[in-house]
Amino acid sequence: MAEILVLADHVDGAIRKPTLELLTLARRLGEPSAVLLGAGPAAADLAAGLAEYGAAKVYTADADEFDDYFVVPEVEALEQITRSAAPCAVLLTSSGEGKEIAARLALRLGSGIITDAIDLNPGEQGPVATQSAFAASFTTTSRVSRGVPVITVKPNATAPRTAPAAGALHSVTVAFTPAVTGTRVLSRTPRVSTGRPELTEAAIVVSGGRGVGAAEGFAVVEELADSLGAAVGASRAAVDAGWYPHSNQVGQTGKQVSPQLYIANGISGAIQHRAGMQTSKTIVAVNKDADAPIFDLADYGVIGDLFDVLPQLTAEVKARKG
Repeated sequence: MAEILVLADHVDGAIRKPTLELLTLARRLGEPSAVLLGAGPAAADLAAGLAEYGAAKVYTADADEFDDYFVVPEVEALEQITRSAAPCAVLLTSSGEGKEIAARLALRLGSGIITDAIDLNPGEQGPVATQSAFAASFTTTSRVSRGVPVITVKPNATAPRTAPAAGALHSVTVAFTPAVTGTRVLSRTPRVSTGRPELTEAAIVVSGGRGVGAAEGFAVVEELADSLGAAVGASRAAVDAGWYPHSNQVGQTGKQVSPQLYIANGISGAIQHRAGMQTSKTIVAVNKDADAPIFDLADYGVIGDLFDVLPQLTAEVKARKG
């Protein structure tokens, strides 16, 4: 069975959910192998978790370069492993860093690249990727026609499913080139945790737009999100007004999300915002303007004032949860 490499994304000693989704998709295409870089003492435990989701092999590499320099050490490690293993595809998460690594890797391998895939399936001439293009106006299928396909996949493309495999450890010593030292990491500042899921990985996203009226208006959005265990998003209009941090912006110039449930509150549905959330599985819109474009996209719509609707919805969620 053809080998599929999956770059493992990990933080604070834990594998991130999109990596488990990639392993699940990789099983459709061949035999998954995970690439675990810079995990340090946590490598053995992380490898066991990767094996639980189908990794037949786990390539591990550890070096100071992974901590001291930006992106290129991961590119060189992945390039070396790809040339040695000769997989039929390399899969990465469609994060900013994941796409940076993928682009550099494809260039070095002389391979084609597909980014922001929302589904993967086997094909006679290699993996076939489904993408949502031009602000989700079109759905396309494509495949790489040259070299080892390098494909980044959006979080929430599939539900991660366990499929225990051997997870055989293969330690790799990476021969770094001088290019690695091009960008040094001088300091790191931990992100202050809100206790909510990561926006791009969340199964449920509750967003607010111009209709919240002010920064204080996001309180009802946050209360609903917390009752659902959801992430909080914001439209560009709300972010530009200074009502919510830019890191929570959903849209073409913000983050792209594809949750199971997206609840848009006081958001008109401009194309810029739609580009960031239109691939959500179920979309619910709350807006007092019955002609708002968001209703053309929504699966369910509520015409009403979000300050009346959301507290009732939050109370109902809490009541049903007991």
